This record gives sequence, C-alpha cells and structure tokens, in this order.
Amino acid sequence: MMISPSMRLKWYKRKDVQEAIVKAAKDKEIAVKFGDKGFGKRPDIIKHPKDVLEFAKQGATSFHCSEELWYNPLNISTGMRKKELDSLRTGWDLILDLDCSALELSQITGHVLVEALRYYGIKNFSVKFYGNHGFHIGVPFESFPEKVKGVPTKDLFPDGPRKIAAFLQNRSREVLANKMLEFYSLSEISKKVGKPILDFLTKGKFDPYKVVDVDTILIAPRHLYRMPYSFNEKSGLVSIPINPDDVLDFDKDSAQFDKVDPGLDFLKGEKSSKGEARRLFIQAFDLASEEEEKKEAFSKIKPKLSSENFEKVSEAVPEDFFPPCMKKILEGLVDGRKRAVFILINFLSSVGWSHEQIESLIYEWNKKNEEPLRETIIKGQLNNKKNKEPVLPPNCDNKAYMVEMQVCNPDNFCKKIKNPVNYSVFKHKMYKINSQKPSKTATPPADKDISND
Repeated sequence: MMISPSMRLKWYKRKDVQEAIVKAAKDKEIAVKFGDKGFGKRPDIIKHPKDVLEFAKQGATSFHCSEELWYNPLNISTGMRKKELDSLRTGWDLILDLDCSALELSQITGHVLVEALRYYGIKNFSVKFYGNHGFHIGVPFESFPEKVKGVPTKDLFPDGPRKIAAFLQNRSREVLANKMLEFYSLSEISKKVGKPILDFLTKGKFDPYKVVDVDTILIAPRHLYRMPYSFNEKSGLVSIPINPDDVLDFDKDSAQFDKVDPGLDFLKGEKSSKGEARRLFIQAFDLASEEEEKKEAFSKIKPKLSSENFEKVSEAVPEDFFPPCMKKILEGLVDGRKRAVFILINFLSSVGWSHEQIESLIYEWNKKNEEPLRETIIKGQLNNKKNKEPVLPPNCDNKAYMVEMQVCNPDNFCKKIKNPVNYSVFKHKMYKINSQKPSKTATPPADKDISND
C-alpha cells in the first residue's frame, strides 16, 4: 500500500505520535527518509515534537535511528576511526533484526528468542513489528554489565551485538527447528518462502536460521533501524511495539495507521535492572572465545585452510577475468545488496585489489543499484576489512549467496571450480602464460580442468 501525502501528514501530525518518536530518539543519531528521494543528511537529531512535524511537511516518510547512544550525535562524522567513535559513544542497545518473507515464521522465531532472553534472566526487553515481514527485539543498554572481560561495554560495538546474536542463534537453533515443525512441515515452509527444502538443511538437518535471517555480519558502526511509530514505505504499515507475549498472535492488520495507538514504548531503559543481562553477555563472549581458540588449534593441526590456500596475488586481477556471478553483481542489483557488499569486498581483496581500488569500485557499483545502499553500510564493511588478511567469498555451492541472489549464471568453466576466486586467479594466470608465447593468441582459457587447493 502506497503512503499518500494525506496519510503521512495525518499520522505525523498526531501529538502522541510525535512524542513517541521524540522519546525513542533520545541520545540517538537520526536519519530521515523522504520516499524515493532517499535519506536526508546525517547525522541528524530529533529533540522536539515540532521536529517530526517539520520533517513530515518536507516529505518525510519514515524515521530511522542508531543502535548506538551518543553524547552528542551531531559531533559524529563519516570516516571516523573506532577510537574516535568510542569516545563519543555512551552505549548501545541490542537489536535483534528478524526477517523472513513469511511473517508467520518470523513470529515463531520471535517467540523462541523472547523465551531465550527470559531464560537468561532478562526481564526488560521489547518487541517491535518493523512494518513488513519481521520484528525487532530490543534489550536496552541499561540492562548490560559495565564491563565484559575488562573492556567497557560501551566500546564493544559492533562485535558485542554480533557475538550475542550468534550465541542466541546457536543456543536456540534446535528449539526453533522443533517449534517451526510443530506448525508447518518442511514442504509447507518451502512453499511459504519460495525456496527448495535443500536450502534449509545443514548436514541433512533442518536449520531454521536458513529460513529466518538474523542480521549479525552486517551490523556496523552507525547501523540504523526503523524507529517505532514510523511508516514502512514498502507495506504502508506502521512499525509498532507489541507485547512480547503476543508475538505468535500478532495480526499485521493492527499496524494500519488508523488503528494504531502509540501506547507502548520500545526499549524502556528506565525499567531495567542494571546488569540483568550479565549472564547472557558472559556466556556469549565465553563461547566466542572458545570458538576462536578452536579455530586457532585447528589451524595448527591443519595449517592450510581454504581461505589460506590461495597463493597471494601479486597484482590486481582485471575485471575481464571475473566470473559471471561477479560481473552480474557489478551490473547493479534490486535485492541482496548487503550480501553483495560482503561478497565483493572478500572477492576483490582475494584477487589482489587494494583497499582504495575496492572502495572506488563499490561506490561506483552502488550507484547502479535500483535503490543504493546507505553509505554507512558500505563504509562499515570497508572499515571492518581494512588492513586485514583477505578472506574468500562464499563458495559457489553456498546457495544462500550467489544462487539465492539470482546472480549464478555459470559458464563452462564454472563447473570446474569451487570458489569465484579460483575462477579469476586461474584464468588470469593462464592468460599471462599464454601471452608470453608468441605462437599463441593470449586469451583467457576456457576449459582446462583444475582442482581447488
């Protein structure tokens, strides 16, 4: 449903709506979206109800806020280093972003994660329908311990929410799988989301987190989410807080703007018991440490892992030698843009491109997308990879990436490789060999068989 100007103004003119948005904006960076025109300036703030109305008069369709809390959001600037951001940050809220094309599966996931938070002794948390297919589950910063492993908790962003989200998924996976299968068979789940059953299996076992996505990898500094009581442009519905006990019974019809009463808050920090999330934090960080130790131990037993197997590329492999999937991504996308940034950075760094070259290409690519990604998403991913050893992009058989994004269009050579980097490195190497032979035309090879190191 389209958001008409009359709907938008009628909604944002309401005093109770304005006050709810102002309350949610406290100490947060704000970004205002103006429909198809995209987002306004960043950073921005909302301090008074009249600010909401003024933005609405200018054409605002939705409001978005940071997970991070700041001394003064207006002091933030693009390109700041982590230390600079840490000095301005006073804290951050934990936001679990659940998304699935089938709302009922998001509801089941939300219910299970709510019970998981309760299991770890957390009483003060919120649930919000974000206006389309999923939910946000939020735990306020006031519930966190002051330090974790000697580090001020306020400085543990974005690693902190990533580790906690990964921990909760790990601990709830089996419970969630059983809960989903109480409601629907695998074939019914497959029909609901329009994907084959094989896409949901890991070693032959149903993995519900291949059905419902919980955004962890792409959490980045200055990450934003849709504010409570803000419109969702795609659905025309309002993002509304709901009672955590009502997740399974939620009816999205209740999010129509003329049916919403802004009576519930999202992230009620003043109701928190300081440190009530301590147990969750300690166990999440302990598990993350154990996993890191296992990886280190495994690397000593088997020193040549797949991401290390490729000999380092001494020069940047030209685009002419990129596999079909990468060329397709670089044409611009409608869906899967966040995953594409993750893929592109890992691929380009693995085929010898410098940070500056990668940054330039990705910003040019973003202009080709039907709806360009926000600069903060791209900047966050680039900064996370800067000065780090290259990591391979997902393998070709990982259906959650190239296949699901509909960019897998293999040529005859693709069936001989397991990773897009194999494709480019080998073809470029053979081109250089052939170009040194005067008797042969130097063209990229097509069919020679190779093995994945």
